[in-house]
Amino acid sequence: MKKRHGVLGLLCVVSAITFLDRLAIPLAEPGIRGDIHLTPEQWGWILSSYVLANALFEVPSGAFGDKNGQRLELTRITVWWSAFTAMTGWCRTFVQMTGARFLFGVGAAGAYPNAAGVISRWFPTKEHARAQGFVWGASRLGGALAPLLLVPIEQHFGWRAIFWVLGVLGLLWAAVWWTWFRNDPSEMSGIAATEIEEIRAGQISHGTVHQRVPWKRLLALPQLWLIVVAYFCYAWGSWFYFGWFTTWLVRGAGLSVAQMGVFASFPFVMGLIGNLVGGALSERLVTRYGRRRTYRWLTGVCLTVSSGLLLSMSLVRGHAAIVLLATLGFGVMDLMLPSAWAMCMSIGGQFGGTATGVMNTAGNLGGWFCTVAFGYVVKATGDYNLPLRAVAAMVLVAAVLFSRIDCTVGLADAPAPIYAES
Repeated sequence: MKKRHGVLGLLCVVSAITFLDRLAIPLAEPGIRGDIHLTPEQWGWILSSYVLANALFEVPSGAFGDKNGQRLELTRITVWWSAFTAMTGWCRTFVQMTGARFLFGVGAAGAYPNAAGVISRWFPTKEHARAQGFVWGASRLGGALAPLLLVPIEQHFGWRAIFWVLGVLGLLWAAVWWTWFRNDPSEMSGIAATEIEEIRAGQISHGTVHQRVPWKRLLALPQLWLIVVAYFCYAWGSWFYFGWFTTWLVRGAGLSVAQMGVFASFPFVMGLIGNLVGGALSERLVTRYGRRRTYRWLTGVCLTVSSGLLLSMSLVRGHAAIVLLATLGFGVMDLMLPSAWAMCMSIGGQFGGTATGVMNTAGNLGGWFCTVAFGYVVKATGDYNLPLRAVAAMVLVAAVLFSRIDCTVGLADAPAPIYAES
């Protein structure tokens, strides 16, 4: 097995753990709200506090990883978020819970941009989308396993035990990552010279750590800002599933908590398939049609279809139809995710971790607006389907914007001299 495939395996494991930690809070919602006595808008603030922290600290974390290496940064990220995941289990009030989730988000910020930075350094460009497909597919595996693993823990040991178990799991991963991984492939013990040559030959650009991020050139790229706005709109759809979906199934669609514990995993199983298929499909289409046409087509079409499925979810009443539409909606949405991240990595070039950090910051801001607004609309109207229709509209806007992005005009193509950014 090539060393970069081992690196990808570790990234997939932490990606799965990330989503187990993310989904722990919405899955524990019945126990937490019953114990702490929270209103819908308070619950919305608890869900969104993590997202807001992600938005604020995503770019600094991605830039730190690009400058000082993802070995240190991913270790720090995982240790931090694991500590505050465990501390969530000791919260007794709304303020404590909101604070713990915000600090959890501060630690978790930058996990995926730094994973993208690792992929930029360790994989040829043609393999970026497929590698991203595995990383995001693993996150969906974590999402699929979350209801099946965490709901029984809550039923047998209480909701607090969920967070203590997940805290220990993250610390174990951090120890393995720090011990084994190296920032530069050439520093990895036992790596073959042929693999290093294969990695270097297939990259748009490459360099070493401890280089300054060329902020002026990066932020002057029109295509970066276009993908930032597109990702902001797309994230309304993804964060509905990450935050309000389980509550919507019970309080909006009328499923029991036991049914939710099973059916809530279905979209994430389909998301796993969507990411794996999307990564492989993207790699094949890029070879035939090029990056610009492939990424535009996959993102635009998938998000258009997903928008229609989300709208349909808000209109049907049968449980079977709701579960089917929800499953397909998330799966089709995730089919485009490897292309979206490969698109941003292409724009960012060597500084793909920073570029994807900027993009994901916008996504987290979109998720924050979505989770807060959802709670207030529900409180004002008592209708869980009305805000879901707004989510569908935002996903449709994202489809239009993604279809206009030209990822071949990026940092690696900028003509500015290197000394101007040193």
